[in-house]
Amino acid sequence: MHCPYCRSTDTRVLDSRVADDGGAIRRRRTCPSCEKRFTTVEQMQLTVLKRSGATEPFNREKAVSGVRKACKGRPVSEDDLACLGQTVEDVLRSEGWAEVPANEVGLAILGPLRELDEVAYLRFASVYRAFESAEDFESEIASLRMERVSSTTG
Repeated sequence: MHCPYCRSTDTRVLDSRVADDGGAIRRRRTCPSCEKRFTTVEQMQLTVLKRSGATEPFNREKAVSGVRKACKGRPVSEDDLACLGQTVEDVLRSEGWAEVPANEVGLAILGPLRELDEVAYLRFASVYRAFESAEDFESEIASLRMERVSSTTG
């Protein structure tokens, strides 16, 4: 770890603590060269495996941007989208993937989006699942209705 002040490579850890409910480690460090202290946060890198075979770091904003398009004109706030992005990232991290296949990111979005806004969910699902006909929409709407009925009677 380079010192952010003098760029020395000889830094020392003074204290380590679990942060973000176990999702990260916060380390308090000191630099023997300039004697300044600083904090670092270590977090597991979540990597997305794209269909092309390429990998890239998970980007919560990229995941939310597709959802934002589906939510256009709907009563969904930026805070709602931020919470959805955090939920998706938490779900993916909890699955323990070394590399998350891109389609799993889409699947992780569908559940929280269904809870947030059914119309936005249908818009997103129609693109993600490549709906080709009105029947595809009708079967997804029937599925939503069944879930609603079972959740109110169960």
